[in-house]
Amino acid sequence: MSANASGDGAAAVVAGLAERFPRARFGTSLGDQVVRVEREDLVAFAAAAREAGLTTFIDLCAVDYLHRPEGRFEVVVNLLSMRLPFRLRIHVGVPGEDPQVPSLTGVFAGANFYEREAYDLFGIRFPGHPDLTRLLLPDEWEGHPLRKDHPVGAVPVQFKAVQEGR
Repeated sequence: MSANASGDGAAAVVAGLAERFPRARFGTSLGDQVVRVEREDLVAFAAAAREAGLTTFIDLCAVDYLHRPEGRFEVVVNLLSMRLPFRLRIHVGVPGEDPQVPSLTGVFAGANFYEREAYDLFGIRFPGHPDLTRLLLPDEWEGHPLRKDHPVGAVPVQFKAVQEGR
């Protein structure tokens, strides 16, 4: 398939999603198509993207923008269509006072462990997740270490004395 034909297919996918989700804000970043959706629209948008050919779930990650007025956290979902080829990054703003985003595990089963990681490290909850438990840290761990307001721990380091005249 030529690059132009795949670009036309990607443009048709974006146009179809934009028509179905008028509140979504589309743009580009670093050569990829990016869309910002409201968190209550995320599951429906992801399902529509899957129906439109973005059938491969690449990953989900979170970012903590501690002092950003439009929402402290952001969840980013990467989807891919290998048929077109075409990549789409979905950004969802998440307020710090209510850090939750609906689970995508019903649309993309592969989101399971990525959502658990975001929960474990950032404290973002994913209602509808089948087993939202810690993934990387012990169950007794307090807090979420990738939050920018999480206290920085310290491990004492012992240095050997430097010998003079070496």
